[in-house]
Amino acid sequence: MPNAPLLPDLTARARTVAHPSRPAGSCACGSATLTDRPDATVVRHGDTVAKAHAPGTDPADLTARLAVAARLPGLLLPPLGPTPAPLHGRLVTSWPYGTPVDPDDPEAAPWEAAGTLLARLHRTPVASWGTVPPMRGPEKAARAVAVLRAAALRHPATGPVLTAWTTLPAWARAEAPAPGAPALCHGDLHLGQLVRHPAPDGPWRLIDVDDLGTGVPAWDLARPAAWYACGLLPPEDWLRFLTAYRAADGPAVPPDAPGGHGDPWPALDVPARTLTVQSAARAVTKAAAAGRPLDEVERSLVDACARMGSLPPPLAVPATP
Repeated sequence: MPNAPLLPDLTARARTVAHPSRPAGSCACGSATLTDRPDATVVRHGDTVAKAHAPGTDPADLTARLAVAARLPGLLLPPLGPTPAPLHGRLVTSWPYGTPVDPDDPEAAPWEAAGTLLARLHRTPVASWGTVPPMRGPEKAARAVAVLRAAALRHPATGPVLTAWTTLPAWARAEAPAPGAPALCHGDLHLGQLVRHPAPDGPWRLIDVDDLGTGVPAWDLARPAAWYACGLLPPEDWLRFLTAYRAADGPAVPPDAPGGHGDPWPALDVPARTLTVQSAARAVTKAAAAGRPLDEVERSLVDACARMGSLPPPLAVPATP
């Protein structure tokens, strides 16, 4: 495991938070590793989860993001403490356990809940909250492309991805401020970012505050939109998500227009293209590192980038009212 030296102490941290007054080894809750990657290690002990965030995470920004989650317990899973703690050069936070989305039951995927939660998050006023960091979505996309350039420049699929990247506006490449009035955004929305809390069947909540911040709200709809555009998300699931977002008065896309739906794509075009490039960059980097051909999904992403490179520059995102 890439973070094996960290795991025992992180598990002990989760156990201590779960049972602060019990001696070590005096419970039968059991522990489990939920995620173990270089950028995130997550363990569970009983009903408590401890997360070691990516190396180099800014403690002030993470503390501000924890404060947002604590103030919005109806939308975001609230942390068990207000500040991160250091452990082996990483910052660690503690959380209650929530039941994740079942990947083996796609028909039960909570697209309506995701759309509703995002709309409510985007409508949350943040002007009086003090400093809230920028949403990190464009920064992560730029990092994925930089890694591709460094690791897989000679791969035949790299060219279409980098060409598509150059068609995007500066703000989407993290080279300029985002346009419009900022909204509170999740920054990395996908179905793995929802859990039921209290477990096992409480209401759905958003998790993972690492990218939470102010920015263009259309970014949070971009990954489902990109999957739909690439043929990876069934139209009915995209419609479930978009309809729920609009029903909750989400500001990222226009509301239903008289006689039909307002076109969401002028607002979603730039973020969806950017998330497509980010996903393709990561896919090509992984395939090159493993010395294997692209699989069907990865090829779909690269093909979408090739189409992007042959089209006019995308429309600008309209300013959020």
